[in-house]
Amino acid sequence: MAERAPPRAEPPSASTSTPISPAQGQPDRVQQTIYLIRKLMQAGAYYTKELNKKYNVSAPQIACLLALLEDGPMALSQVARKIMVNSSTLTGIIDRLEQKGLVTRTRTSLDRRVITIELTEEGRRVAENAPPPVQMKIVEGLKQLSEQEREQIIQALSKLAEMIDSKDLGPAPEQEIR
Repeated sequence: MAERAPPRAEPPSASTSTPISPAQGQPDRVQQTIYLIRKLMQAGAYYTKELNKKYNVSAPQIACLLALLEDGPMALSQVARKIMVNSSTLTGIIDRLEQKGLVTRTRTSLDRRVITIELTEEGRRVAENAPPPVQMKIVEGLKQLSEQEREQIIQALSKLAEMIDSKDLGPAPEQEIR
């Protein structure tokens, strides 16, 4: 008889359980920070898994579809800016969306290098029915905070990004949260 793996326990909510440092009997802030980062990463991974299972698209692919649904047909470079990825990365995303019949590429300009990306009817259906990205929940939450609270979050996240040397990702986009 095959052994069963024990059921995986869900981590407790950050608001209900804080890792405690045995030496001080106080919350261990390093462990709490790591736990919260993991919680954010798990939320993104769960969202991506559900998108793949239900719609056969990834989170970056749905971000692309939602951008096109919101703004209509756009040049590849405009879509890249809107969803905050490099144009070279977006090319692969568009390749896969096109293979799935969710977008089309057209050359509508006299400059044949300019390619316009447009949703197909199936792409529109997927974009209209897919759940909003995790980032949208974060954006909505950030809108509820004061400017000072948002600035504190930016400063703390900037320090974390420096720790992992995320300079390879390029400059941060200058977008306003409204």
